[in-house]
Amino acid sequence: MLPEPVASHYVVIGNRRYPPKQVIGLVTRLDRADFTSHQARRILMGLGFAVGRRVPTPSGRGSANVPGVSSHAAVRTSHSGPRPAGDERELSETLMLFRGEWVATKGDELLVAAPTPKELVGWLARHGKRADSMFRVPEDELALGGLAPL
Repeated sequence: MLPEPVASHYVVIGNRRYPPKQVIGLVTRLDRADFTSHQARRILMGLGFAVGRRVPTPSGRGSANVPGVSSHAAVRTSHSGPRPAGDERELSETLMLFRGEWVATKGDELLVAAPTPKELVGWLARHGKRADSMFRVPEDELALGGLAPL
């Protein structure tokens, strides 16, 4: 399952950022109106998940929807997760987390990563997002250099 767009808070699960209410709603099958984002974050932190908040970039946009943020953004985490607070990463370094997957970017922000181009385009359409580019992240150094496997 692909994450929905993150408005402000997120939980890190499997190298992806998910809205806390999406996770708790899916796991408990409760209607999202039955609990707050704060309650969802508190539950997930209690279970040991890294929970954070998007920090706007100088251009006014928030950080990416997946771990490893755009080159101009910082992430604050409420729990010691995979990335320390204030860690900044280049987009190229972030993309290496998604080797072999299809990604959509807008400027220096990674919008979403998916296993197939169909899922990627579907996610963009469902959430009314537009990407500047969509491509498959090379799986290894050979593919990165444009060499085909033998």
